[in-house]
Amino acid sequence: MTHEEYELAASFWTNKDKTDTKMGREELKAWIDDFLSTHKVLALATGGENTIRATPLEYGWHEDALWIFSEGGLKFRGLEKTSMVAATVFDQDPGFGGLKSVQIMGEASVVEPFSPEYIHAAECKKIPLDVLKKLDHTMYLIKICPREINCLCSEFKKKGVGSRQIWRG
Repeated sequence: MTHEEYELAASFWTNKDKTDTKMGREELKAWIDDFLSTHKVLALATGGENTIRATPLEYGWHEDALWIFSEGGLKFRGLEKTSMVAATVFDQDPGFGGLKSVQIMGEASVVEPFSPEYIHAAECKKIPLDVLKKLDHTMYLIKICPREINCLCSEFKKKGVGSRQIWRG
């Protein structure tokens, strides 16, 4: 492909967004809360220098943030380099015209183990603290605060709005 062809492909959604009808902010936020609360696995993209990782992880969604407990792994090299991350959650095998997904761009932080915020996240995930304390390794907690959430849902068209909606924090 030529540079111009790449640019044309890259600008598809940006151009479409200019004319598509937007959903109300509160309605979109309610859809996001419902979608993220009813799913449990995301793909987290981290990177830095010459490394990019896309890691499938369990998550929790509460207090407008993603909360991920992790034993560790190469994703932490990326988190050390930059706090900016991307995550994707989607329905599996939706069939043509049935896509539902969110792509989240946000800022990640590693929460201090056994701090009040860590304890609260464990309670929300129903992870007993005594179990976490007995592990022979640290169970890290990654918190992601979304800056932007791109929602792609074919069903939005039935409501008279564009299939892609963007929420910004």
